[in-house]
Amino acid sequence: MVVVTREFTEITVVGEDDTGLIAEVTSLLFERSINIEDLDQAVREGVFRMTMHVDTSDMVCTEGKLREDLNDLGEDLGVDVKVRFPADRETQQIAVLVTKESHCLEAIFEAWASGDLDADVNVVIGNHPDLEPLAEKYDVPFHNIGDENGNPDEEQLLELLAEYDADLIVLARYMRILSPSVVFRYESQIINVHPSLLPAFPGAEAYLQALEEGVRIAGVTAHYVTTDLDQGPIITQRAFNVPQDSDTEPEDLRKIGQPLEAEALLEAIDLHLRDEVAVHRGRTKLRNPEESSAQLGAPKELNDLVPDRPIDGLGEFVAEHEETEADD
Repeated sequence: MVVVTREFTEITVVGEDDTGLIAEVTSLLFERSINIEDLDQAVREGVFRMTMHVDTSDMVCTEGKLREDLNDLGEDLGVDVKVRFPADRETQQIAVLVTKESHCLEAIFEAWASGDLDADVNVVIGNHPDLEPLAEKYDVPFHNIGDENGNPDEEQLLELLAEYDADLIVLARYMRILSPSVVFRYESQIINVHPSLLPAFPGAEAYLQALEEGVRIAGVTAHYVTTDLDQGPIITQRAFNVPQDSDTEPEDLRKIGQPLEAEALLEAIDLHLRDEVAVHRGRTKLRNPEESSAQLGAPKELNDLVPDRPIDGLGEFVAEHEETEADD
């Protein structure tokens, strides 16, 4: 596995699957003395996606010329090509997708306004108009891409994400499933928050599912988005005790969980922006755990509450019995 750093240029190619796409792009890079450090490609539902991290330090053309050549090649091949050089990421841009629930968007705005968010929130995109006043309060453009039933226009969504040059897309309780065309374009750049301890209770009505299954501990999860619903690499989680009252309703869990949803989402955003997490084989891990103060799971204080014995095969009687047999 190549450890991808922000010193590499990122090239993303997305479009209808066809033969020869990889060869065409890699040949262009080879001709310009650009070394490919990492390449990942996949096809889902006829959509081709390739992400490359390349070393452009010795390339024999300017950045502008490389952009132009790749754009021309993309037009010839019928694919979209996006190039992002290291300097392009000095100030990262966040696009937030919302529906009607305000708590996560409000937490993001508060963190941004206080300087705790190392990026700019430069657009809010909704499939309903309900949260436009909150965006206006923070002087952030709001675009409603939903029809009267909330069905989003994904072509418009892609146009807006490109227009605002989004580095990170945050689903702040965005209640729609993104198509592979969107997910593939922004691989490992979309973070969602879900109201359960995934992989338990994916999909809709997670709090209701938790109550129906009688769990004693519920929670929330922030994760990277993949084309598999609520199955992307987990970044952060928070847990809470389910009230034991017989008349507990999903709304009761929602009131407990929503502040934790915002907290888990903000921590996941922060870890991503500071490049502290990496995805490997479908799981996230800290890039430099020895140097990081981040805690991806429960608070470290929980470790002190976990008993250290008994452990299978290590009980006192078993150990003494094994010593006796060895002496015999």
